[in-house]
Amino acid sequence: MLRNPTLETLRGLKLTGMAEAFEQQLAQPQLHELSFEDRLALLVEREHLARDDRRRTRLLKAATLRLNACLEDIDYRPARGLQRARMAALGTCDWVRGHHTLCLTGPTGSGKTYLACAFGNQACRQGLSVRYLRLPRLLEQLRIAHGDGSYARLMGQLAKTDLLILDDWGLVKLTAAQRTDLLEVIEERHGLRATLIASQLPVEHWHDSIGEATVADAILDRLLHNAHRLALSGESMRKGTDPAAQQAD
Repeated sequence: MLRNPTLETLRGLKLTGMAEAFEQQLAQPQLHELSFEDRLALLVEREHLARDDRRRTRLLKAATLRLNACLEDIDYRPARGLQRARMAALGTCDWVRGHHTLCLTGPTGSGKTYLACAFGNQACRQGLSVRYLRLPRLLEQLRIAHGDGSYARLMGQLAKTDLLILDDWGLVKLTAAQRTDLLEVIEERHGLRATLIASQLPVEHWHDSIGEATVADAILDRLLHNAHRLALSGESMRKGTDPAAQQAD
């Protein structure tokens, strides 16, 4: 019998899903009644599922999402202003594939970070690459990258990521160098990749938070063209002992 050599060959080819399925078939005599084509189809399907699962795991690890959030657990209490139909449409991630921007705004504790991470999780589940960063952290990484020679590599990574999530947008006004770096990031991705912005500031105040009018115009023109907007409302979800407080940002 060639069972053991076959299993070793499958594992050597990194067809681990197929190898596991083959072992299960050997252990279930009733499956021997299936035709060769049917048994082969089961092996191929298991390998396909295993590869999808490994890819999702890699994407989620690389995304470094701040919260373990998913769209299925969203709290739709009326005061939050979320519409199920619209959330379902955004959950298809067509806006990510269409290289659009999603703007999440609302007061502290309204759940912006949770929603941002939930959309990031959803994108990973659909095979899209994601990277979550607080805007201050991104700007600090870019500052360091200028000094250690890794700027081009970092910009290349950001430019290739399908969905870039920038949280805590507009917390402080930007310096001239930060404005320039941010414009470069947005310009490299404009029309090619999707961006999600989460901010306490309403969109109409973003211009002032950037600081310099010309650069602010350039950044916002690229971000807000074809942008989807979700404005969260209601009291802070951190209040009291409500289990939903885990969805607060």
